[in-house]
Amino acid sequence: MTVTATSVDESDQLKPPIAPSPRAARLMRLVPALTAALSGVLLYISFPPRTLWWLALPAFAGLGWVLRGRTWKAGLGLGYLFGLGFLLPLLVWTGVEVGPGPWLALVAIEAVFVALVGAGIAAVSKLPGSPLWAAALWIAGEAARARAPFNGFPWGKIAFGQADGVFLPLAAVGGTPVLGFAVVLCGFGLHEVVRLAVDHRRTRAVRRSAAAVALLSVAVPVVGAVAARPLVSDTAEDGTATVAVIQGNVPRAGLDFNAQRRAVLDHHARETERLAAEVKGGKVPRPDFVLWPENSSDIDPFANADARAVIDTAAKAIGVPVSVGGVVERDGRLLNEQILWDPEKGPVDTYDKRQIQPFGEYLPLRSLVGAINEDWTSMVRKDFSRGREPGVFTMAGTQVGLVTCYEAAFDWAVRSEVEDGAQIISVPSNNATFDRSEMTYQQLAMSRVRAVEHSRTVTVPVTSGVSAIIMPDGTITQRTGMFVADSLVQKVPLRSTETPATRLGVLPEIALVLVAAGGLGWAIGSGLRTRRTRTA
Repeated sequence: MTVTATSVDESDQLKPPIAPSPRAARLMRLVPALTAALSGVLLYISFPPRTLWWLALPAFAGLGWVLRGRTWKAGLGLGYLFGLGFLLPLLVWTGVEVGPGPWLALVAIEAVFVALVGAGIAAVSKLPGSPLWAAALWIAGEAARARAPFNGFPWGKIAFGQADGVFLPLAAVGGTPVLGFAVVLCGFGLHEVVRLAVDHRRTRAVRRSAAAVALLSVAVPVVGAVAARPLVSDTAEDGTATVAVIQGNVPRAGLDFNAQRRAVLDHHARETERLAAEVKGGKVPRPDFVLWPENSSDIDPFANADARAVIDTAAKAIGVPVSVGGVVERDGRLLNEQILWDPEKGPVDTYDKRQIQPFGEYLPLRSLVGAINEDWTSMVRKDFSRGREPGVFTMAGTQVGLVTCYEAAFDWAVRSEVEDGAQIISVPSNNATFDRSEMTYQQLAMSRVRAVEHSRTVTVPVTSGVSAIIMPDGTITQRTGMFVADSLVQKVPLRSTETPATRLGVLPEIALVLVAAGGLGWAIGSGLRTRRTRTA
């Protein structure tokens, strides 16, 4: 019998597919885990000091791919791997001086929040409009991280990686939650567009509604960012002020920089006096006021006459008000304090840091930590106390809002100063304990986002760098190097208009958390109905 070509083709089609080898099958099972971890690394690369903000989109597209259709348990594990890939390199600076233990412990805890978000995203991944629910869940996770444990740790918010991105104007619409939501939505929408395009090529059957939602998930954030551009302005509404930012530098980097506290104070006084000489010589304009960084005087000037004299001499030399970062003990309380120093009257006002850093300025679980490693407890011998009131100094007629270092990561801490009348914001910081790590660049990016969020000039005086002056549109106009003594002097715009983000406050974040809860509730309800149907 003659066998035709057609019969051969048909018989080939009836053959079962060749099963992959056991080794290939094991490797295939590793693909989702590797993709999750590498997507997390990609998200880290999108953060400063790099300007690759757009890499956040494929990072979330990759996360969307690995989580689609998974069980919540698989989502938990894959989300944890994504969190490790992102946070391990992002937060490596936390172990620069204290070793890998605290760094790894911090990352292990923070990645749990990402794991829970991963479980939620897996649950909503097959709902109509899944990018919307997934992005809202991410922001809900960030909201939780910003509040717990130990009053939260918002470092690594997606918004803080977008200072150079096209989505930045959305910070003025609804703050970091809306900016972050737009980026994450666009990333998950990108995955959905690619997935539906592949399905269309394979089956020629894609629902129009699903395609429309996917396209809108990508388009709406971009269009929204363009529409929000008019909210970003550096126009001087209340005139201008000439500000000076002092970076005195430290004798050496590391945790023991405090061992030479007098030298740090002398460095800042000397740089201020050098600036005064340049002003007298007509080389730079006279500033209206001067801003020193956090910890520029770790010797209490209220208790130490010598330190008081050094600051007083520097203030008199420049002849304008100076904001001094001091460590002060008052009524048995240790305070991280900004002191408004008048050249004639001396100290006239203070602001006490409200959001103090766990394990840096106070030690939670002190007895447990001491049992693990006694050296860690010696680093924080006495806990700092929290301030209670916003800090807005009146300096030569300008309302200057104080946001001390770590506080810049917290939405409420910055917003409260603007609500209290701040026309510009100062973020005095001390990064000397983190050497030349990426920490200072990550914090600088936060300040750029805050400038746009509240439409205010932001100054960043830092003990050892990078100090900067940032316009209300997020542009850095001047900056110093690291571990150099320097000063920045510039005329900056004063503004009093409140952006929608300032006026709305926490409401956008609450709304997104409710959206996330609604999507998760829908997914759980759908799962229960499906289970009952199968049982019946």
